[in-house]
Parts: sequence; structure tokens; C-alpha cells
Amino acid sequence: MKVDYIALSVPVFFILIGIELAYNFYKKLNYYRLNDSISNLSQGIGQQLTGIFMKTALFFGYKYIFEHWRLFELPKAIWVWIILFIGVDFFYYWFHRMSHQVNALWAAHIVHHQSEEYNLTVALRQSWFQGWFSWVFYLPLAFIGFDPIMFLTLSSFNTLYQFWIHTRAIKSMGFLEYILNTPSHHRVHHGSNPKYIDKNHAGTLIIWDKIFGTFQKEEEEVYYGITKPLASWNPVWANLHYWDDLLKTAKKSPRLSDKVKVFLKPPGWFPEHLGGFQSAPEIDAKTYQKYNPEYQTKLTGYVLTQFTIALIAGSAILFSYTKMETGSLLSGAVFTIFTLITCGALLEEKGWLVKFEYFRLILGLVIVITLKFPIGYQVIFAAIQLISVIWFYNLQKANPNPDEN
Repeated sequence: MKVDYIALSVPVFFILIGIELAYNFYKKLNYYRLNDSISNLSQGIGQQLTGIFMKTALFFGYKYIFEHWRLFELPKAIWVWIILFIGVDFFYYWFHRMSHQVNALWAAHIVHHQSEEYNLTVALRQSWFQGWFSWVFYLPLAFIGFDPIMFLTLSSFNTLYQFWIHTRAIKSMGFLEYILNTPSHHRVHHGSNPKYIDKNHAGTLIIWDKIFGTFQKEEEEVYYGITKPLASWNPVWANLHYWDDLLKTAKKSPRLSDKVKVFLKPPGWFPEHLGGFQSAPEIDAKTYQKYNPEYQTKLTGYVLTQFTIALIAGSAILFSYTKMETGSLLSGAVFTIFTLITCGALLEEKGWLVKFEYFRLILGLVIVITLKFPIGYQVIFAAIQLISVIWFYNLQKANPNPDEN
């Protein structure tokens, strides 16, 4: 039986985020910003929703190889679990390392590195498309003969392990720093400082970085994010912006070989006629600024309400999608993602949001009525949508000239 350990862990994730957030306020550490955290969590919700449509297919890709082409019959003994744990972690290292060294892979993985903060919400900031290729790196395990359910279990726990290391609250873990991937090691990995870039790719065991020469100890202050900041809270654009950069670069390259290299070379590579490789710039602490557009504080309540609706809707879909009809599943996912777009646009006060938001609110009403949800759900959701329409209308009336971009 397949068990989605990631989905089952979501409540625990939010409890731990709440604990870290309380610690942050108590110590006045400024590890959290509302806009950045909403953006991070939006990526996580979107990743889980889009993942629904590919999880089964990718799992059966591994399963097909195991059933038809495996080399050995391996028992489900403890020693096999231990070897598989090491194998999963080893191949994760190489998947992760290649995701930083091949532009086409980095275009997906970059999403996880866009936040300029470092807290537990960043762990949930995941690419919507990375799952389409990450599984390929683990196929040697299927050929060897490791059971698909065992693989799924250990790969899930490899992912779960990495949640807690996205924190600044834990400084050092003593002798464990020599063996495990720790918060200190992973802070380095998220740094945009030139000396920290492409270091510490480990999942659970830091030994791979030490063996293959990609280890870097945390030394000077880490500046988080990517070298060319995303500067947007739009969750869809976050997943597409680097593809846009690559396509524009390829379009400017007359030689076919250069067009291909744009996608296969490391980040920073450009054809000679466009200046050649561009190294990451040093960071000037005096001029460094995080992306933090101003927004009216009266929007905060509306943003948090709509985000909560998206979170509840996304969670409901995640735990019941196997029982949902295709139309209901697609409509619910689209509405949830539209709601996440709304939250980001509100925090940037985008002018196009006004028409988009009225469309989204009306769409929600149409969906809940036409898809014949239970009458109780229809009444509650319709009431929420109508209240949101009135609330948004009053907010818009009080601020008729938001940013037109």
C-alpha cells in the first residue's frame, strides 16, 4: 500500500513552523516576513497539487522497471533497508548536484532557492515541475531490485529529514556536523555568496559532499536567495521565470550549438557573443536589499483569509483526490492556485488584480454550484465567497489606484 508520508506530515510541518515563529517573535530575530512566508507556503501548496497529476505515473515508471528488468531478488530484511537508505541518499546527492549544474534542471530547482529568508517555510517552497525529472536519478535502484514501496518510503523520509534543517535557530550540532546534513550546512547551500554557491548538496548525510569535493563550512554571514532575485510573489511566475530567461538567451544565439548549450551548461553560462560565462557577483552589505514591496496593512486580514481558504481547499484535495472526479479535481486545483496568485498580487498591490480577483470569486461560486458538492459545503462556501466579494469591494473602493504593473 502506498502511503503519502509527505501529506500526512503537513500538520506537523505547520506546528513546527508555529513553534519557530513564536521563538522568532520572542527573541525578536526577524527571521520571518509575511509576504515571503506566504510566497513560500504558496509554492508548497502548488507543488502538492500539481504533483497529484504525476505521482502515480512516476511511481509506476519505477515499478515497471522493478517488475520487468530487476537484476536481483532482494528480501525486505533490515540490511536491505540500510543499503537502500544509503543508495537513496547517494542518488539524491547527484540529482541535487546536477540540478545546480545543468540549466534545464536548475530552471525547476531554482524555485526552492528564491526566498531571501531562511526559516521552516522555505523547506516547503518547492518546484512544481522538479518531480518530472528527479525520479530518473533513482532508476538504478529499480534495476538492482529494491522494492518500490521500500524506495518510496525511504525517499519520502529523506525529504522529511530535510524539513527541519531549514532554520537559523540551531547554530551547531557538535560532532553530528561531521556526519549529517545540519542547519549550518544547509544554510550554506542556500547562500548566494559566491563562496557558498553550489556547495553542500547532501540530503541526509553530509559525507557525500566531503567525498566529492562540494563541502563548504559555514563561515561569514549567509545572504539567502539567488544571484538575480526573483522580485515577485507570483507563484506561477516563480516556476517559469528562469525558463523565460533561457528561452530569451537561446533566441539571441544564432548558432544551433549555442542554443542547445544554453540548456545544458551551468547557470551563468552565456555564448561568447553575449559575453561568455558570468560569475556570481560579490555581495555588498551596504547596498544589499531584500525584495520587500510596501503594501497597505489593511490588506493583511484579507490576504490571510484567502490564503487560509487556499490552504484548506488544497489540503482537502490532497487528502481526498483519489475519490474525486476529474472535473472536480481540476476545478478545485485551478481555484486554489488562482487564490494563491491573488495573495501574492495583493502583497504587491498589482493593478491587474482587481478584475482577476472578481473573476476568481465568481469562478469559485460557479464551481461549487455546478459540481454538485454536498448542500452544506455549497452554503458555507457560497457565504465565504459573497463575504469576500463585499470585503474586496470595500478594500478596492478605499484604494482605487494600485500599482498598474
